[in-house]
Order: sequence, then structure tokens, then C-alpha cells
Amino acid sequence: MNLPFIEIIEWTTKDPNLLMWKFPHQEADIKNGAKLIVRESELALILSEGKLADVFGPGTHTLTTENIPLLTKLKGWKYGFQGPFKVDVYYLSSRQFVNLKWGTPAPIMLTDQKFGQVRVRAFGSYNVRIADAAKFFREYAGTLPYLSIVDLQHKLRDYIAPQFGEALSAARIQVLEVAGNLQTLNHRIRPLIQPYFDTFGIEVTEFVITSVTLPDDVASHFDKVTSMNMVSDMDAYMKFNQANALGTEGTAMNDAAQQGAAMAYMVSAIQAQHAQPPPAEKQDDITTRLKQLKALHDEGLIDAEEYKEKKAAIISKL
Repeated sequence: MNLPFIEIIEWTTKDPNLLMWKFPHQEADIKNGAKLIVRESELALILSEGKLADVFGPGTHTLTTENIPLLTKLKGWKYGFQGPFKVDVYYLSSRQFVNLKWGTPAPIMLTDQKFGQVRVRAFGSYNVRIADAAKFFREYAGTLPYLSIVDLQHKLRDYIAPQFGEALSAARIQVLEVAGNLQTLNHRIRPLIQPYFDTFGIEVTEFVITSVTLPDDVASHFDKVTSMNMVSDMDAYMKFNQANALGTEGTAMNDAAQQGAAMAYMVSAIQAQHAQPPPAEKQDDITTRLKQLKALHDEGLIDAEEYKEKKAAIISKL
């Protein structure tokens, strides 16, 4: 039984997850002069006897032995050079595939100047597209009948993690910098990751680190540094730490009392930043203290009721 010659070749399976699709010619020959339709965001590869003959971009192309040079080298044409021929046609999607997920299944060992050897986990997303169709087909896709982005994502997920670890180490980025400057880190890591994708003809259009999980002891230190940065006065920070330490010193205070004490220390520390500097005179100098109290009232820092109460307390010591 003679099969009809194929006159129109196009990508008919419209699955948004498909990265590559082979045209099902079912052993039928392609007519010399057949139309190859390649739409935007598509590429078409022609294989003859297992060899890549040509790559076609968007447009309608007429397939002849003249415009596919490799075909003219084949021998034993049944119909001569103007007759039908056998080739394999593969379509590739050239659009971006976005929001692909990656992560480190095992912690990455990172050398840090402050903490030494530290294990961290990282997670994020990335966008890719095929940049070199021929290289992608030769180095990765092979001759599969189809390939989905899900298949590629699963393979690249295990590939990205160790490469990310190597890139992170090569960048000599410290642990606290990783946790506090993810946006900056994204720009520094992406150029280091790209060479590994170039091997497969893939371009990384975006690489994002969404989170970095630090060991508990490092995370605790990072929280303390953050708290200290929020309080410019070191004495206030020490008081705040003392309040937090109350719960670990064997006191009989319950949780509510501990929180109240910590809050009192914190309020006192913050108020101390804005208070007037201690007077050079002796603390028991009543006259000096009354003058300072009067100055606070005149400047509006305390109201009349507070002034009256504090003044009475000072005078009562006479």
C-alpha cells in the first residue's frame, strides 16, 4: 500500500507545556516542494539519515532538495532528485518558560569568614528559553518524540543545586549577606549559572533566589544583629538583651512578667536616647535639679501636672 505524499508540515499539537514535538509522518514520504509552516515562537529542525540538515525560523518554507543541501548528497533516489524524500521534522518552542522552580535538596556547605563552615538551603525560580536549537537538540533532546518543560525542569532541578553551590562559593558571599541581600545576590549568581546552561543551548533569562534558610545558631545571631541595628545606642541594646535573658536565669517570673520586664527595659532604653545628658553637678544638688526640671517644663517636655509632682518630690528631700 502506497502512502500519500506529505504536502503540508506544521505543529498541530498545541500543548503549552511542550518544549519539543516530532511531526508524525508515519513513514510517508515528504513531497518535493512541500510547505513547512513555522509559526512565531517556533523553530523547525530537519533531520536526514539521523543528521541535522537545517533549522528553520518562523515563516512558510518550501522544502526541496535544492534548499536542503545535505539531501542532495543522498544516494539511491527512487524518483530522482525531483521526487519525494524521507526526513524527520522536529518542532521546538522558542518562547520563554517562566517560574520554573529550583531548590537545594541537601544543604550547601558554605565557607564563611565569621562562622566557618555553614550549611544553608536555598530555593527560588528561573526562566529559560532555547537559545541554540541545534545545540539543544544534539546535547539534550536527542531523538525523543516529544519533550515537555516538566521533564526539563525535573532534570535541571537536580543540576542547578550543585552548580548554585559552586557559584555561591566562587562569589565568596558571606552568610549574612546571603540572607540580607537576595536582590543583589540574584544579579551576582545569574552570570555564574549561565555557563552551565550554555552547554545545552539554553538561556537563563531570569534567575531568582526567593529564600535562604540558615542554621538555627546563625539565624539567631542574624536576628540579634538586626535588633541591634534598630537601636543606635549600645547601652539600650545591652538593656534589651538583659531583659531577654531574664527568662533563662532561673527566675520565678512567669512569661507575662518576663515580657513586661523586657518591654520596660526597651522603653527605658529608647527614652534614654532622647533624655538630656546627666548634669555635671552632684545628684543631691537640689537647686540644680529644680533648675533642670523648670527648663524641661519651659521647653514643653513635661506638662504642668508632671512639673508640679516632680518639684514636690525634689523639695520633699530638703
